[in-house]
Amino acid sequence: MTIDVIIPAWRPGDEFVEVLTRLSAQTIRPSSIMVINTEEKYWNREWEKRFPLLTVQHINKEEFDHGGTRRMAAESSGADILVFMTQDAVPCRKDLLEKLTAPIMKERVIAAAYARQRPKKGCSVIERYTRDFNYPAVSHVRHMEDIPEHGIKTFFCSDVCAAYRRSSYMASGGFTEHAIFNEDMIMACSLMQAGYGVAYVAEACVYHSHDYTFSEQFHRNFDIGVSQAEHPEVFGYVRSEREGIRLVKQTADHLAMHGNAGQIPRLLLLSAAKYTGYSLGRKFRSLPRSVIMFCTMNKEYWKETHK
Repeated sequence: MTIDVIIPAWRPGDEFVEVLTRLSAQTIRPSSIMVINTEEKYWNREWEKRFPLLTVQHINKEEFDHGGTRRMAAESSGADILVFMTQDAVPCRKDLLEKLTAPIMKERVIAAAYARQRPKKGCSVIERYTRDFNYPAVSHVRHMEDIPEHGIKTFFCSDVCAAYRRSSYMASGGFTEHAIFNEDMIMACSLMQAGYGVAYVAEACVYHSHDYTFSEQFHRNFDIGVSQAEHPEVFGYVRSEREGIRLVKQTADHLAMHGNAGQIPRLLLLSAAKYTGYSLGRKFRSLPRSVIMFCTMNKEYWKETHK
């Protein structure tokens, strides 16, 4: 089965070169590495000479959409499997693509798979535990019938590094045309509603983590709240609050048990920023536009979809 790797990019730098280098050396060679780059002026043309698998399409900033941009790339690919990544997801090993796509290749009932995200060197202890909480060491497969046990985590999937069987993806309608966030979870739900399973592959690993500021966390979670309010066909099944509370409690326990109790106040402030942003995002329809534009991290989305 052929594989295309698709990466939306914005001002890619040295870390992106490392991503391209490691993707080019995989045990399963992709047919192409398709980059959808936002703003051509931030692109280094030398990379196209250095990496023969690389193809690039440039778009303007106002054209970027979490769902629409990936949808456009998927429609231009003829590969059997589409692997979506972000520009800062660094493959841990040479067998990333081999491990990630194995469940899709082996079982027709599995239409998508996503990789484990390991913390990058130097990230905070809170972010390190968050990665381990969301991306454990044990693989699993989820279906619709898992909702009672796993709640919102049933639909968990991340386009930081995720693979989709193209035929199943297309049959399920593809990524939503306009998405401020969570296009991956929306797609996972669509696949599950069609009877497919979504695999989490702990053996397929990328280095990916972020130490967001309080402000960045607020804006990010506002957009998460908006995406959930706009897609009740997915998030009407389950809500995120219970899982969020579980994360806070377990992180606090982990910090206390490992000599990092001094980080608990920061954890609580970050959690407050997350919840405040998320709650406002869920109620965005009742907010003045000026408040929305202050809260969002994706102002272009509102210009294009909520004029």
